[in-house]
Amino acid sequence: MYLYQKLIALLAIGTFSSPAFAQEQLTLEMTIKVAQQNDQWLVGNRHNQQAIEAMSEAAGAMDDPRISIGMANLAMDSFDFSQEPMTQLKVGVSQMLPRGDSLAIKQNQLSLTASQHPLLRQDRRAKVAVEVAKLWLDAYKAQQSVVLIEQSKVLFEQLADVAQASYSTAIGKTRQQDIVRAELELTRLEDRLAMLKHHLVMSSKKLSQWLGEEPRLLSLLLPSELPNIQMNTGKLANHPALKALEQKIKASGSGISLAKQKYQPQWGLNASYGYRDHGATGGSRADLFSVGVSFDIPIFTNNRKDKEVQSAIESTEAVKSAKLDLLRQLSASMKVTKAHLHRLHERHKLYNDRLLPQIHEQAEASLTAYTNDEGNFTDVVRGRIAELDGQIEALGIDVDTQKTLIQLNYFFITSGDHQVAKTIQPTGA
Repeated sequence: MYLYQKLIALLAIGTFSSPAFAQEQLTLEMTIKVAQQNDQWLVGNRHNQQAIEAMSEAAGAMDDPRISIGMANLAMDSFDFSQEPMTQLKVGVSQMLPRGDSLAIKQNQLSLTASQHPLLRQDRRAKVAVEVAKLWLDAYKAQQSVVLIEQSKVLFEQLADVAQASYSTAIGKTRQQDIVRAELELTRLEDRLAMLKHHLVMSSKKLSQWLGEEPRLLSLLLPSELPNIQMNTGKLANHPALKALEQKIKASGSGISLAKQKYQPQWGLNASYGYRDHGATGGSRADLFSVGVSFDIPIFTNNRKDKEVQSAIESTEAVKSAKLDLLRQLSASMKVTKAHLHRLHERHKLYNDRLLPQIHEQAEASLTAYTNDEGNFTDVVRGRIAELDGQIEALGIDVDTQKTLIQLNYFFITSGDHQVAKTIQPTGA
């Protein structure tokens, strides 16, 4: 009976102390921040913004003036500079003026294009936070499942020892097949343990893509408790991805105005100075100065300018359609995610309030019946397997809940570089 009493005492322990973690834990908030800092997409986006801003400043400047130098009206029979009174050394300058307000419009268009990039970076940070958080939570689930199975492995080893002792001493109703069943379940636990450790390694490899180096997840650097992720509130219309498209629509609208400026004539100014030598008799000749304007006449508009305006209008409408499509996608995804979160909350309540206590009671009842020679060993094993499966399933529900909250928070990102990370607080906060 001593072995049975020892087994009951061991099975009555509700929780086991987890292995000691390293001093520096790979928290979820830390992981997200490091991943965002190491994201080269964000670096490239900043460079693109700076390039467009530089182009915007350059777009406000007019074209450089043109200088011309030449010899005019030189006599072909002698090439004598002083032979003919109209022969002159001519220096001219010309400057083309922009069409209408095209420079200001182009500058504003580029400025609006550049203003999209901070919003795109904001959206990217939020997407990185969601992706990295899910990988981190996958690693956490694998780690905690390993802890649960290692704890259960101790119990099944104890069950196998008790069954072996009972069978050897012919005490109770233990049969050889009970010993085989206990050893079989231990082997299955070993297989599940190996599979979960493999998942932990794979999660580590995937996280290394974002962290710049492979995290030492196998050293249990993850916390032993889930973070408490608070749900954001806000309006979907304020999402940075939608705001970026609004800026793109404005920039495209400037493109329409820019295309319409081509209906305006382009003016040009020109001036020249002509130097003349003294005449053949030694008399002086006056130098010449010329000034004038030039402009084009935009009369052939059907095949070019009208089509350019139409193209700009169609491009703007296409961006508007893209914004409406994105809004619908985000709205539909948000509704699906909210429904999924509601279902997970229901399952969490069901598991914690009813299912897990009932499974535990059934396992205890099977053990009590077996120790009193009123039950069989198979029921004890089944009860403990059911309890382990229930704990792992409950852990999966909790992890899926955090994943869903992270995904739901993405829809309400409005401002701040680390909005998703800021919603993560220690458990119990």
